[in-house]
Amino acid sequence: ENAHALRDGPLTPEDAEKTGEAYDLVVVGGGISGLAAAFFLRAERPDAKILILDNHDDFGGHAKRNEFVTEGQTLLQNGGTMLISSPRPYGPVPAGLMRELGIDARALAEKYTNDPLYRTLGLGAATWFDKENFGADKLVKMPGGRGGGTRQQLAAALAQAPLSKKAQNDFVRLMFDEVDYLPGMSEAEKRKLLSSISYQQFLEQYVKVDPAIITLFQKRTHGEWGLGIDAEPALDCWGEGLPGLNGLGLSRSNTDWMDPTAAGHSSTGGSDSFRFPDGNATIARALVRKLVPAVAPPGDIESIVMAKFDYGQLDKPGQPVCIRLNSTVVHVDPKENGPVTVAYMNGDQLRSVNAKACVLACYNMMIPYLLPALPEEQKAALHELVKVPLCYTSVVVRNWQAFQKLGVQQISCPGGYFSSVSLSGSSHVGGYGGPQSADDPAIVFLSRAYCQPGLPTARDQQRAGRTELLNTSFEDFERNIREQLNQVLGDGGFDAARDIEAIAVNRWPHGYAYEYNTLYDPWDTPEEQRPNVIGRKRFGAVTIANSDAGSVGAYTDSAIEQGHRAVQELLDAGLI
Repeated sequence: ENAHALRDGPLTPEDAEKTGEAYDLVVVGGGISGLAAAFFLRAERPDAKILILDNHDDFGGHAKRNEFVTEGQTLLQNGGTMLISSPRPYGPVPAGLMRELGIDARALAEKYTNDPLYRTLGLGAATWFDKENFGADKLVKMPGGRGGGTRQQLAAALAQAPLSKKAQNDFVRLMFDEVDYLPGMSEAEKRKLLSSISYQQFLEQYVKVDPAIITLFQKRTHGEWGLGIDAEPALDCWGEGLPGLNGLGLSRSNTDWMDPTAAGHSSTGGSDSFRFPDGNATIARALVRKLVPAVAPPGDIESIVMAKFDYGQLDKPGQPVCIRLNSTVVHVDPKENGPVTVAYMNGDQLRSVNAKACVLACYNMMIPYLLPALPEEQKAALHELVKVPLCYTSVVVRNWQAFQKLGVQQISCPGGYFSSVSLSGSSHVGGYGGPQSADDPAIVFLSRAYCQPGLPTARDQQRAGRTELLNTSFEDFERNIREQLNQVLGDGGFDAARDIEAIAVNRWPHGYAYEYNTLYDPWDTPEEQRPNVIGRKRFGAVTIANSDAGSVGAYTDSAIEQGHRAVQELLDAGLI
């Protein structure tokens, strides 16, 4: 609300109370990029005095932690970024930071493979066919996930679904037949075509699937890009392994991710991957412990999962790094040959501090309002990078007997309000223990992407989705949660009125960083003309660091790299 008051005029930053505080660096935003920026400056300048300002009541930004205590048991879930993962191997800067934090994703993944409890019980994946979209309500357990197993197993499962025989056959054909649907075209011609049509168009025009298949797959790309298959290039979907494209004979030798004639960054094999019980909140917690050691007991990275943090240590006078929460920055004034003045709201108090330099590690679209002196071209570029709106919801249930009775852990809901419903993983890390039996409390995780198919561009879809998300009341969320869980799990005996213990709705109106999309963005734009590069230009003693400023989207390694770049620009210019 304070940020909107700044945009709409009621706030006058010039009236801010001058605290007299002076720092070497003020970082706006306590997400992973901002925390990393502070870490990198401390590595270069151990004597640096740093203030991190964040508008939330917790640090971490999108690396958000949901923590519940029920029946004496602590339950954890990511409320934001889920896992250490990137479509490319981590570069030397983010990889080095991970080593400093004691995070070895490969070693952790080998040590803490997902608890076999669910597998032992035979819990698998299923698809919920709803009456509104498919003519009947039906939960169908799918072999090998959402359409794996053998050809015969998939055909047998689909025979139980409310699908026509043609739709069933098309689904099996799509999953198992490796057909070259673009015969006579060279690989370069195929790539160019696939970069200019959506995956939906490819399925309709070239694979010629039944319309029911489009409905089934429409939300398949929500988790990756926050958009449906109507708005994602077919080439990107090939890179993610979606079916129907393997028979085209495309190679994975060229790794220029922006070039549709190339294989894309998926050809690198991606980074090592690991998920902490609270997602990447553990990374943020580890960074905070490095910056403010008194906040938590010392220990290895595993111990930090269950470590109790003393938030009273975050912002104490005299310490080298202070993290000030509930503090919404509303104005940044880089005076020529003078300090940068940063004004912020804490409660109803408008205050200001001074610094030699400032890193804006916050939402790109806020920056033109915080720093109105920016050149118009740079403001326009910052506004171009529209973030992807999302909602992650954690629902604590008193037991998960319904999942066991139905034999499922993950449920795809192509026509549901939430596109996926899953029983959260039960991995045990650093003393954290998930449920041991179906009688124990557990977390059910639901996700929804807010996009509106049919609008002209991905950005239009995302802006409309953001409006919908912000206009949705908690009461509407709760009603949809209860109705959907009763429908999907009802045959297993689930009763929302009896079984739900708690609900946490994590809204991301400004969620994933925007990724270039060849349906709407020219892939061959020179790097210096791309909006992320123009938008992140240093302005005097102010630099910009966030995942938007990178070139590969909403990935932790990109956020870290941008924090490093922003600090290095200030050091190279002799500003700190």
